[in-house]
Amino acid sequence: MTGLADQAWFRDPALGRILALLSADGGEGRVVGGAVRNSLMGLPVNDVDIATTLRPEAVMERAAGAGIKAVPTGLEHGTVTLVIDGKPFEVTTLRTDVETDGRHAKVAFSTDWRADAERRDLTINALYADAEGEVVDLVGGLADIETRNIRFIGDAARRIAEDHLRILRFFRFFAYYGSGRPDAEGLKACSAARSKLTTLSAERVWSELRKLLGAGDPGRALLWMRQVAVLTEILPESERWGIDAIPSLITTEKALGWTPDPLLRLAAIVPPDAARMEALAARLKLSNAEAAYLKAWAMAAPVNDDMSSAAFERLLYRNGADGITTRLKLALAVARGKAESDFDEMARSARLIKLLDKAMQWKKPQFPLNGGDVISAGIASGPRVGELLAGLENQWVEENFVSDRAALLARLQERVQ
Repeated sequence: MTGLADQAWFRDPALGRILALLSADGGEGRVVGGAVRNSLMGLPVNDVDIATTLRPEAVMERAAGAGIKAVPTGLEHGTVTLVIDGKPFEVTTLRTDVETDGRHAKVAFSTDWRADAERRDLTINALYADAEGEVVDLVGGLADIETRNIRFIGDAARRIAEDHLRILRFFRFFAYYGSGRPDAEGLKACSAARSKLTTLSAERVWSELRKLLGAGDPGRALLWMRQVAVLTEILPESERWGIDAIPSLITTEKALGWTPDPLLRLAAIVPPDAARMEALAARLKLSNAEAAYLKAWAMAAPVNDDMSSAAFERLLYRNGADGITTRLKLALAVARGKAESDFDEMARSARLIKLLDKAMQWKKPQFPLNGGDVISAGIASGPRVGELLAGLENQWVEENFVSDRAALLARLQERVQ
């Protein structure tokens, strides 16, 4: 059998205490899901989730008796969070699905480990580790771990009909853990049910897409999503723009040490059109910060890579650095993708890197005057104040910010006389 007893995370005394508590007096607790999967794949383990045959009320009662803090985070779904020394462990009672509609499920509590495993989505997510660290595989997940095959448990179409979000989860897990070509049955089922994605909440769709775009290399997953029209279903803006920029962007990220950024990758596969980005943000219910990122990028002024440093600083002042930084990153990725066979693109890459460094370190200069200064110079409140201030600021920018407050006040006096 396969065991995890030698893994550092599994030897955590807090985890051992919880498993012992749940596995006493006829009950049983097992680690389930991501912790087991990641450990077997040699990947970091973060959250540790636990499944148990005990009902949630019994879990809370045992925790209280052992002096362990218990938080009823989802009693209707059988979930209790146990906290030891500030570290949370989600404990969920075994379940079977009573009713599903593609978005929500009504469940019944169970003591049947196989039934619990078979109601989950993918084989690699339905592995358990008992209190001794032995891995329990009831759905063929170990073989799929070995081959990095992302496969639905049982009938793929049925799994998707239970929860349509599993279409996106299939591709997200392929992006993180898959190898080679995606499972053929899974691809076929995802393609057939893709229209059902419109029945899901925008928040669930964007959350899943954002996670997928945050993978080390989501390129192959995006390619297959596009191939079976799933990408078009959730991101129609990508249909004509395509995903060709993704491979060179991923290569550039790795070469230059950029942290994977889901929004930058999203920008690489949709058009820089402000109106369409506003509609996209509204449809997917992006956060204000995410919507602002896309708007700044779409509205950013074009950058000529051979422009002077002074001209670039003026451009940054008038447009802001955020959107221009995104444009430069995408332009650099394209240039680097061509640089191996094109000397001109190699030189362009070097220029873009210099501009990008400047943009990322740039701090906007503070214009030394304000409306109060204009009023103090004898101009009554009204449109004239703004006009004078804007004219002085524009001249100050064109001179590359060299004039100080005294010089600008003197210039103001000349204009009001």
